[in-house]
Amino acid sequence: MAADTLLNDFELPFQLYDVLGTESLTEHAKFSEHSRETFDAVLETANKIATDLFLPHNHIADKNEPQFDGKKVSMINDVKVAFDAFRESGFIAGRYSFEDGGMQLPETVMTAVAGYFMAANPSTTAYPFLTTAAINVISHFASDDIKAAFMPRMLTGEFTGTMALTEPHAGSSLADIKTIAVKQDDGSYRVKGSKIYISAGDHELSDNIVHLVLAKVPGGPGGVKGISLFAVPKYRLNDDLSVGERNDVHLTGLIHKLGYRGATSTALSFGDEGDCHGYLIGEEHFGLRYMFKMMNEARIAVGFGAAMIGYRGYQYSLDYAKDRTQGRIAPNNKPEDDATAIIQHGDVKRMLLAQKAYSEGGISLCLYGSNLIDRINTCEDETLKNELTELLDLLTPVLKAWPSEYGPKANDLGIQVLGGAGYTREYQAEQFWRDNRLNPIHEGTNGVQ
Repeated sequence: MAADTLLNDFELPFQLYDVLGTESLTEHAKFSEHSRETFDAVLETANKIATDLFLPHNHIADKNEPQFDGKKVSMINDVKVAFDAFRESGFIAGRYSFEDGGMQLPETVMTAVAGYFMAANPSTTAYPFLTTAAINVISHFASDDIKAAFMPRMLTGEFTGTMALTEPHAGSSLADIKTIAVKQDDGSYRVKGSKIYISAGDHELSDNIVHLVLAKVPGGPGGVKGISLFAVPKYRLNDDLSVGERNDVHLTGLIHKLGYRGATSTALSFGDEGDCHGYLIGEEHFGLRYMFKMMNEARIAVGFGAAMIGYRGYQYSLDYAKDRTQGRIAPNNKPEDDATAIIQHGDVKRMLLAQKAYSEGGISLCLYGSNLIDRINTCEDETLKNELTELLDLLTPVLKAWPSEYGPKANDLGIQVLGGAGYTREYQAEQFWRDNRLNPIHEGTNGVQ
C-alpha cells in the first residue's frame, strides 16, 4: 500500500455495507433520496480532499506550530486551504437536513467520512469537527434567536465553534468551576472567568468563533446542578446579524502540547473588562445536561479518531516492514544470503497483527455506535427505540475509552517495528503516537469514563 493511501479500498465498504448494512437506511424516509452510490460518492470526495489537502501538511504543521504575537494567532497557510476546502465541500453540515443546507446523510456515513480526515491530519481536522459538535448543541437546545444568529454560518464554516469547559483549578471536576454569568436587563448575560486547554479557541480561519461556555449563575444550586451553558462569540453580532465589535474574550496564551501540534490549544479569559456578552442556551442550571449531548457524540468521534490514527500508524509500519531488510531466515541464513524483509520475522508479524486488531476493532466498534444513532433516529417502534438508546448510553464510554486506550498502544508498536528509526522525527511513527496519546483525555478522561 502506498504511503499516501489513508484506508484500504475494501475497509470502509466492508464495515459499512457487509457488517452494518448501511444501505438499508435508504429505505427510511429521512434518507430515501440517497443510495449506496451517493454514499460512495461522498466517501470518494472525502478521501480526495483528505489525501490532497490534509495529508501533505500533517508533518509540516507538527513542526511549525501556531504562534501568538500578543495580538493574533498565525499558522501555516496550508491549514486554511484545507479548512476552506472542507467547509466548501459541505461536510460540516453533512448530517443536517436539506432545509438547513445540509446533505441529510446518516451518522454512520459521516463517521466514515471523518475517518479519512483523522487518518490524514487530526490537527487540522479539529477545527471543523469541533464546529460540528457545537452546532449539535445549538440545534437541539438553543432558542430560535440564537439558532438564527449562529447556526447558518456555522453550518457553512464561516463561523467555527468550541467547547469551553475546563478551568485551571478544576480539570474534570466541573462542579468546581468558578466562571460566572450575571443576567442583564436585556436578557443577555455578562460572563467572567477563565478556561484552559480549549482546542481551536483562537485562530484566523473563520469570521467568528462561537464558544460554548459552562458557567454558574449567581444564586443557583451548588455543584453540577448549578451549571448553565452560554454561547459566547469572539465578535458580537449587530442587529442585522453582521459581525460587529470584538467581544470581551481574550486569548491569554497558546498551550504547546505533546501532539495535535497543528491545532491551537488555548487559555482564554472572559470578561476582563466586565463586558463579555453571553447568550443562555436553553434554561439556567441545565448546562451540563446540554453539554453532554455534544460530549457524547464527540466521544464517539474521539474514539473513532483514535482508531484511525492507530490504523494510520499500522499502515505506516507495515509499509516500512515490507521494505526494511534485516537478518535472515532459514534456510537462507548464511552470511552470503540476502537479508530478508523484517515482515518475515515472527515478532514483527506479532506487532503488526496486534496493531491491525486494535485499530480495525476500534473502527468497527465506533461505526457500530454511529449506526445505533441512525437506527434510533429512524426507529418507529418506541420499545425498540428505548432499548437502542439504552444500549448506546451504555456503550458510549466504551466507544470513547477503548479505542483511545488501544489506538496509542497500536502506535507504540508501530514505533517498535521501525526500530531506531521509529524514535526519530524524520519518520512519522512517533508523531502518530504523540497525536494519539492525547485522546485518552480528550472529551473526558478514560478513568472517569
